[in-house]
Amino acid sequence: MPYLDVSPMMAALRTTPQEFELASGWLHHIRSRHSFRFSPSDQVEIHAGCDCALLAVRPEQERQLAACFREWQSSYWTPLQINREFASHFARRPGLLQLTIELTGRLHRWLLRQERVRRQYEAVGTMSPTN
Repeated sequence: MPYLDVSPMMAALRTTPQEFELASGWLHHIRSRHSFRFSPSDQVEIHAGCDCALLAVRPEQERQLAACFREWQSSYWTPLQINREFASHFARRPGLLQLTIELTGRLHRWLLRQERVRRQYEAVGTMSPTN
């Protein structure tokens, strides 16, 4: 029985990890539009718009491909997602929200200054020459 040779994909996972993405449990190769899903027992399901999905993956290559996928996920995809999430915490806010925050901050500082000025006037008012 003829099998699909997935060694080019394993090489691509190692050398060009940025060409893949993970969404809804499927590994997508962006350029070829091929999708792969891995079962807990390392079986590979392939979806493709061409004849690539007609052949089964050789059983020993299935295990190797699943291992390459897990390595890609742990060394490339997971750190990428964590870094994206971290960066989003520091992204600039939408314009109106940012303006509202800045204006609120200015109002807060102005009110604090007014309170300080009011206390100074009150302190000066208690210091009369009759005391």
